[in-house]
Amino acid sequence: MVKHQPLQYYEPQLCLSCLTGIYGCRWKRYQRSHDDTTKWELLWFAILAVAFFLTLTWFYFWWEVENDYNEFNRFLYSRTGHWDDWSIPILIAAACGFTYITVLLMLALCHVAVGQQLNLHWAHKAFLVVILVAVVVAMASVEQMWEEEWGVLLVSFQATAPFLHIGALVAVTMLAWIVAGQFARSEKVIFQVCVMMAYLAVIIALYLVPLTISSPCIMDKKDLGPKPRIIGHTGAPMLAPENTLMSFRRALDYDPYGLEADVRISYDGIPFLMHDNSLRRTTNVEEVFPPLASQHPSMVNWTDLEALNAGEWFLKADPFWTVSSLSPLEKFEAGNQSICKLSDLLKLAKESNVTVFLKIPPLPPDHPRSASHINITVNTILTSGVPQENVIWFSDSDRSMVQKMAPGFHQASNIKKSSSHLRAKGISVLNLRYTEVSDEDIREYSSENITLNVHTVNKPWLYSVLWCSGVRSVSSDAPHILRKVPFPIWLLPPDEYSLIWITSDLISFTVVLGIFILQKWRLGSIRTYNPEQIMLSAAVRRTSKDVRIMKEKLIFSEINSSMDTAEELSLCSENRYDGFANDGVSPSADARIHAN
Repeated sequence: MVKHQPLQYYEPQLCLSCLTGIYGCRWKRYQRSHDDTTKWELLWFAILAVAFFLTLTWFYFWWEVENDYNEFNRFLYSRTGHWDDWSIPILIAAACGFTYITVLLMLALCHVAVGQQLNLHWAHKAFLVVILVAVVVAMASVEQMWEEEWGVLLVSFQATAPFLHIGALVAVTMLAWIVAGQFARSEKVIFQVCVMMAYLAVIIALYLVPLTISSPCIMDKKDLGPKPRIIGHTGAPMLAPENTLMSFRRALDYDPYGLEADVRISYDGIPFLMHDNSLRRTTNVEEVFPPLASQHPSMVNWTDLEALNAGEWFLKADPFWTVSSLSPLEKFEAGNQSICKLSDLLKLAKESNVTVFLKIPPLPPDHPRSASHINITVNTILTSGVPQENVIWFSDSDRSMVQKMAPGFHQASNIKKSSSHLRAKGISVLNLRYTEVSDEDIREYSSENITLNVHTVNKPWLYSVLWCSGVRSVSSDAPHILRKVPFPIWLLPPDEYSLIWITSDLISFTVVLGIFILQKWRLGSIRTYNPEQIMLSAAVRRTSKDVRIMKEKLIFSEINSSMDTAEELSLCSENRYDGFANDGVSPSADARIHAN
């Protein structure tokens, strides 16, 4: 009677099977190998590492520019003519790509830690290339079309650098286990020196990184300046359609310092409020007056402008994802807003005694009132009864005439110049984008008594950084959010930060040193090969047919009644080398195969 039984009993290795299976689709024991990784696979590992750092950078960047998502969508609208919110899909795609690459990298490092040969599956390689190309294209697109947005990274580091440093230190400290294992296993002195030097360079650099970290939030509490004043940029556009009476009223509910608006002059000489150079985005002009859709707003008569609906687009586009938070009554009110006249805004500002920030964009050259629009706007303000000291005037056009007509106006500029130049022009307020401002600029302008207003600030972390920097006021689409920020998100005295820094470095150094000693003790005397491995490796240098036969015979063999022969065919289970199953068989088993 023929009897079948396994030649060797293998203990289940579920974790190792999942590790090699997910990474390289090598689920079977005989598919795994302890051989050195090929140069081709090492190249793919290097590509994986590069992809990890690029996707990390892109994901971090896109997460931090959340403050400017609406600006990004408006930019796309100006290019395509259609309002599509791509900010969230891009964020989700960046998160998924980064997570996928991170998992692959962790699996690769685990392969190295347990001594398994790297063999990335072709499907992973394809996805890796796709993600890498997509990230490179995305970064190149930002560089070409939105270059100034890269400044967000430098600003965000002021808020996150101390925490990123701690996270990087933890990651590199944990990496010591793998580095120490490779150092202990290797018998090549050159390899050991290279590994040690590279790791020491990285970790010493991390130990010293805090010397280069400069954050305004690392300061004593007593040195913290007053809370920056909040200006409603086009009102409260997260809660109501921008530049409408409802938007300005909603902003006033949160006690802002002022209201900011863009003033245009209609074709028949009526000042009104409109941000864009077209009516298409914020009105229903394409439905009511299709021929006017491509016209500049200032080239349209007021009788036509006041007939347009300026609120339905807000409910449809939901530019800030806030429409769902509105009550049915608020949605009804928002959907019935019309274009707001400057006189209506001034009346509201006078009643509430708030400052108005007025930007006056230039008119088209063929506008009938292109030479007198400044005069018309100033006269409208003066006749409204708003105190002149409550008006901040943003226009370089005919500034000297404005200073004569309304000497109480605060003259402001959107162009970054030296404090001496601004003073010579009579400018007391400077309005800059937050990426254009440095701590040195803030100190310089403050010392010269020039008020620095920063736009557009919507996120508490950014508001906190600017607060710590000493900025006096900010323009915001979210006054309802910033009003609820009672204190900077974090504030750390320099002494406490130094203590955290030094303590973290000492703990990391102690852990790394202990890991290297432990790994040297565990693996220093273990060889990566043994005589049986050499014999089995030599056995596989045969034809593929012989190898297939040997693998099958190694798994199951026909056993006769002779127990001696069965014992000769069995591999010693005490060796527990999981890579032998696919590399060969013992000499006695090989002889038995050919005898059969």
